[in-house]
Amino acid sequence: MAQQHEQFMREALAEAKTALAAGEFPVGCVLVKDGRILARGHRQNSSGPRANELDHAEVTTLRRLLHTQPDLDLEGVTVYATMEPCLMCYATLLLSGIRTVVWAYEDIMGGGTGLDLAGLPQLYREMRVEIIPNILRQESLALFKDFFRQYDYWQGSSLAEYTLAASPAPAKP
Repeated sequence: MAQQHEQFMREALAEAKTALAAGEFPVGCVLVKDGRILARGHRQNSSGPRANELDHAEVTTLRRLLHTQPDLDLEGVTVYATMEPCLMCYATLLLSGIRTVVWAYEDIMGGGTGLDLAGLPQLYREMRVEIIPNILRQESLALFKDFFRQYDYWQGSSLAEYTLAASPAPAKP
């Protein structure tokens, strides 16, 4: 299974590289079911005239999938993201029926996968979610270091400082 996670994370990393080449925050995402990539995407509009905090990689990829396959049952879909999904993306994935989240680099500032679902209302409390962290973490970390060295997005934030520090140890899930 670890080899399969690395294979699909490499695809997410390719999306992150596309984002970085466009000056975007380097988060890439692929949605996989039954060993097949259903959709792929990356962060958009992290800067420039259309800058917003809605076009995260997970949301744009999920939108793409739902646009092309609106009747698809999302049970059994796994998300691969180069950064731990934020609270918005994590909740969106969960509400869409996705229950397996694989990520590469921890979002120490806004990561949502550590949220204790048991303490939330019934809708979330009954969800059983599998979180698989730190898959190809170093490769993802390198992209975020490159980004923070070149661009202003989130400059000075705890995430930027953490990322630019000498290769920190992986966070515990």
